[in-house]
Amino acid sequence: MKSLNLKISALGILAFISTANYCFAQQGNVVVNQDKKIATLLEVKKEMNKNESDSDRYKIQIYNGNRSGASAAIKEFGNSFSDWNSTDIYEPPNFKVWVGNFRTRLEADRALNKIKNKFPSAFIFKPKK
Repeated sequence: MKSLNLKISALGILAFISTANYCFAQQGNVVVNQDKKIATLLEVKKEMNKNESDSDRYKIQIYNGNRSGASAAIKEFGNSFSDWNSTDIYEPPNFKVWVGNFRTRLEADRALNKIKNKFPSAFIFKPKK
């Protein structure tokens, strides 16, 4: 009697495993139907993102004042931080020193935390077009 119950149990387990294997052993093909212009559009978007002077990026201003002060700030920044480029901008009557070209506000905030130790008046902004 025990051997009959054992055989029935083993047969039941074997049937369950076979059924489960058959149910989960499916294969399929995925076909993506899309316009051929999408690939071109993605390439254009990549080129736009490479543009360093894009105004959708964030910058950090570390100095605002006269020309000699701007030159000194650029030199001091270059000696302290080699990760980001600095540029001086003339907006009459002041010279401004802008640093970095950050894609996201989070990226700019992280850089500002490091820069604030050396330039306490630094702040993040988004240049106008």
